[in-house]
Amino acid sequence: MVKPHLPHPLPGAVGLSHLSAYDWEAADGVCGGSPHLHLVCTEAYVVTGGRGAVQTLSPDGYRDIPLEPGSVAWFTPGTVHRMVQGGDLRITVLMQNSGLPEAGDAVFTFPPDVLADPGKYTAAAVLPPGTGPETAAAARRRRDLAVEGYLALREAFVAGDNGPYLEFQRSAARLVRAKVPDWRELWRAGARAAAERTGAQLDALAAGEPGYLGDATAYEAAPTGLGGFGMCGRRDEYNLPGTTLPYGGE
Repeated sequence: MVKPHLPHPLPGAVGLSHLSAYDWEAADGVCGGSPHLHLVCTEAYVVTGGRGAVQTLSPDGYRDIPLEPGSVAWFTPGTVHRMVQGGDLRITVLMQNSGLPEAGDAVFTFPPDVLADPGKYTAAAVLPPGTGPETAAAARRRRDLAVEGYLALREAFVAGDNGPYLEFQRSAARLVRAKVPDWRELWRAGARAAAERTGAQLDALAAGEPGYLGDATAYEAAPTGLGGFGMCGRRDEYNLPGTTLPYGGE
């Protein structure tokens, strides 16, 4: 296996993308994205325009967090979250451990029978390439299937039964277990390597030898993948190693 190499990661090796929440109406009359959780990554929303909300399920219970320009919300691993469109909602997403969500750390809240079958899950999660009508239709079907499972989880949660939510977490963990060795390599090349560089720089400063400053430089980037179909909405992506790869469920 070729080990991943991230030559120019963003600060802290975070992931970055821009989202415009889906305006497709779901079965419960709500417009928005595909509910899901992350198993090892914290995700943050920085709202840059419009209005909306994020619905969450966690040991805190069910929450509906308003989103408006300037607000920030973030979710730790295991929190089921669903972005809700309230009107031209636009968000910049910052993602811990860049590369891991796209490698399968993000698991949709599909119904239990789909989660129990890795082949069925992958078939439901992966989209055709491109940004045309076929991909849009597949993204909407995927969103609707995730909402179907999510609504069952939420209904049980509100009724005081967190058993289905806990079983979903366990199912998600079983689904991705075989991917952990590859995730570990991505983490070593990204977030851990970034922290270790800081440690080495502190050691150099303590020794009075800041020679590493001779490597100082600057980088720039602009979105290269515009209007892709993400988990929560239309997504603008950056062609940076390990930063915002299209979700492949692998």
